[in-house]
Order: sequence, then structure tokens, then C-alpha cells
Amino acid sequence: MLDDFYIRAMLAGVLVAILAAPFGCFVVWRRMAYFGDTMAHSALLGITVALLLDIHVNIGIFVIAVVTALSMVVLQKRSDLSNDTLLGILSHSSLALGLLAVGLMSGNNVDVLSYLFGDVLSVGQQDVIIIAITTLIALALLILIWKPLLASTVNEELAVAEGSKPQHVQLIYLLLLAAVIAVTVRIIGVLLITALLVIPAATARRFATSPEGMALLASVTGVIAVIAGLAASLQWDTAAGPSIAVAALAMFLLSSVLPRR
Repeated sequence: MLDDFYIRAMLAGVLVAILAAPFGCFVVWRRMAYFGDTMAHSALLGITVALLLDIHVNIGIFVIAVVTALSMVVLQKRSDLSNDTLLGILSHSSLALGLLAVGLMSGNNVDVLSYLFGDVLSVGQQDVIIIAITTLIALALLILIWKPLLASTVNEELAVAEGSKPQHVQLIYLLLLAAVIAVTVRIIGVLLITALLVIPAATARRFATSPEGMALLASVTGVIAVIAGLAASLQWDTAAGPSIAVAALAMFLLSSVLPRR
């Protein structure tokens, strides 16, 4: 029989994998793989701000994540730099500000990294419920904007000609992605959410024949990585988050040697 904590970890990991996959597809399509790291670094700033102001950590992470996403949108409009460059600026700037904020904390005796690098095996029942609700809401909203977001990703000028508003849709997507990372990063950690955003989507891209098929295949890949990673963690007593990330990496490497569909 499996322990309750292991079952909760499995449920949380599977839900996050299902949630992260379609968002990760757009991250891969829009060449914004660095966005996950940017949000993760901004989460450090959000955590320290929340602790300094004595507010809920999730609120601090979400507010800073939204500010980071809005900053990305503004910089895209007013700068001729590439997305990777802009994300690099935001990522390292938010990390530096977060480290400065840590230094300002009185006594400096709070382990901020314990908030940032969560342990999926320590997920509680309430955390599972929060992730489940987040998954339902975020996926429902993503489905609503799927077609215009996909159109603007393929060809923004064509999307405008067809009556879409790419900038509005992209902003909604970035805010949704920021909310997803803000909710999950404290529970399961930076490493796991970033890995489940990018690696399964990159794996599925080789074999999918449609955008929707890629999102579905990425979800399946992420779920398999979670199950295999947690099984390996239980078998060899390794850290759960890195085990899941390595399982996802193994699937990606295996896919790279298989015939491309």
C-alpha cells in the first residue's frame, strides 16, 4: 500500500503536468522557454516582499508575477530587442531585487529557498485542492482564447487582419501563465514547474500532427514523467522533483532518436 503523502504527491504532480502542458506548448511555439525561469526568479522577489509586508506568500508571488508579465508586454511594444533578451533582463533583474530584499529582512533567519524550492512529497490535501481548482479554471480560460492565441502565434499580422486582437490575447495568456506559476511554484518548486512546462512540450512537438494533438501528447508525456519520477524516487530514495525532471529529460532524449512523425 502506498502512503497518503505519496498519493497526494502523485495527484499534485499529475494535475500540474496536465495544467503545464498546453501552456508549455505556447512557450515552445513562441520561443519563450526562458519565461518560466523569469517567473521563477520573480517568485523569489514575490516571496520576500510578502514576508516583508506580512501578507500571504501566494499573493506576493502572484502580484510580482503579474508585474513581470506586464513589464514583458510593455517592453515588447517599446523595444526592438528579442524576447529572449527581454526575458533575460527581467529574469536577472528580478533575481537581483529578490536577493536584495532578502538582505533587508530583519534577522535574515527565514529560509526563503524553502518556499521557492518546494518538495512535492510534502504536498498536503489543501494544496491538492488548490492545484485542482487552478487547473480547472486556467485550462477553461486557455480553451476560450486558444484559437486567437494560436492565430497570433502563427502569424500576428494575419490574426489582426482576421479581426483578432493579438496583444490582448497575449496579455491574457501571460497573466494566466503567471498565475499558474505563482500558485504551483511554492508547492512543487521552481525546478519541477519549469521542467513540466518546457520538456514535455518539446518532446511532443516531434510527433504531433496538430496543435491540439501536441497539447494532448505533452500532457500524456508529463503525466508519464511524474509517475516514473515518483516511482524512481520511491525505489532509490532520491529527491522527487529532480527525479521527475530527469524522467522527462529521458523521454525527450528517447524521442530524439525515434523517427519523427
